[in-house]
Amino acid sequence: MWMIVIILVYFAILYGISRLAVHRADNDTFFRANRQSPWYLVAFGMIGASISGVTFISVPGMVTRVDMTYMQTCLGFILGYVVVAFVLLPLYYRLNLTTIYAYLGQRLGSRSYKTGASFFLLSKMTGAVARFYVVCMILQRFVFDAMGVPFAATVTVMVALIWLYTRRGGIKTLVWTDSFQTVCMLVALLLIIYKVMGQLGLTWSQTVGAIVADEHSRMFVFDDWLSRQNFWKQFLSGVFIVIVMTGLDQDMMQKNMTCKTLREAQKDMCSYGVAFVPVNLLFLSLGVLLMMLARQQGQAVAVGDELLPTFVLQADMAVLIPFSIGIVAASFSSADSALTSLTTSYCVDIRGRADDERMRRRTHLAICGLFVGLVLLFHLLNSTSVIDAIFIMCGYTYGPLLGLFAFGMLTHRHPDDRWAPYICVASPLLCYAIDMLSSRYLGYVFGYELLMLNGALTFMALLLCSRGTPSAGCRTAS
Repeated sequence: MWMIVIILVYFAILYGISRLAVHRADNDTFFRANRQSPWYLVAFGMIGASISGVTFISVPGMVTRVDMTYMQTCLGFILGYVVVAFVLLPLYYRLNLTTIYAYLGQRLGSRSYKTGASFFLLSKMTGAVARFYVVCMILQRFVFDAMGVPFAATVTVMVALIWLYTRRGGIKTLVWTDSFQTVCMLVALLLIIYKVMGQLGLTWSQTVGAIVADEHSRMFVFDDWLSRQNFWKQFLSGVFIVIVMTGLDQDMMQKNMTCKTLREAQKDMCSYGVAFVPVNLLFLSLGVLLMMLARQQGQAVAVGDELLPTFVLQADMAVLIPFSIGIVAASFSSADSALTSLTTSYCVDIRGRADDERMRRRTHLAICGLFVGLVLLFHLLNSTSVIDAIFIMCGYTYGPLLGLFAFGMLTHRHPDDRWAPYICVASPLLCYAIDMLSSRYLGYVFGYELLMLNGALTFMALLLCSRGTPSAGCRTAS
């Protein structure tokens, strides 16, 4: 019962914030927040929006397998955010875009535009559903099963609550609610770390020393070029992950494009890009501390995603409550953003009706309903391999977006737009084949660098079916 009270109180605060933040709302408010968002508020809120419930669970567990080498990727994030801030944002602001995929229509053609938007819709819907499903399963396991609440009710109520506080103001609401949710996540993380420190009998200074001295605190790998944890692989992958999964993702860019000016949007982007390093360092440090605690208590160390949940299951309410709040905050902040961006892209990119408020309201409700249906479908399948496959698929489908945008920005050629859909479908399939053959015959397993290969294949295929002189519309956009 206490968890239901916490969720209802939490929702009431979000709903209250949404009512205070948005008095009168139209489509421009829902899609772009009237371009009036304070940059510092966007920056702080983006920290929470970029950390899903899966991240809350998975990043501490990474330490059990690859130590703290994920920090190499996080360092690459910083450079990636600089590229997005000073290469992509100026383009989006100059063209005054509502969705970033409209650039593809102006530069490459209508089929490239629709293909890019469709890849986003597919990737974001399936990825967001998979992440939300994992979080709902965790809450069901820890709280609602014992209360006899069915899984379908858990999912339906949580999505309904998200719809209620986002339905009027959309992205303008999220700028404010994400800031509150970021506070909740960070406070929950610090409280859990403090509780683990108490059980280990360590002060803050002793905790830092113990983490540094632990064998799992290794961050950098320079000596093994075949390792997926090699520094340059991780660092460059971090750069391209941000460029593609932030700079070319409507969900991540929509809030950044609500700032009043380009300069403010750039300050926002660079600020939260740097903030990711200490935040992820805290998550990884928690993983090291949990391993130390398990060893001290003579228990087997849980591996991967089971590390933090195993500790929570054995802990008291002082841990379970902040853990639950952190998970709810992470799931709400990622799901509400995804549902809003999906609504925006469908109305603007697919239907071309940016001013139709009735369509926007209906689309938002329909996407929420589809979201619930897909989460319940995942639960019906009840297979972790299906979820893993979804995440792998999402990684592949962002590659074509990288190729499309790179071709538009780095060349002055005009591709045969008719081939764009086929190229964007073939490129991930070819990447998958290359990965399988490389693993079997060369012993080389691709990691995040597969994203770069995917984009390069799309780029080269577009180049092969292009001509030298762009059309007038493309010349204007470029």
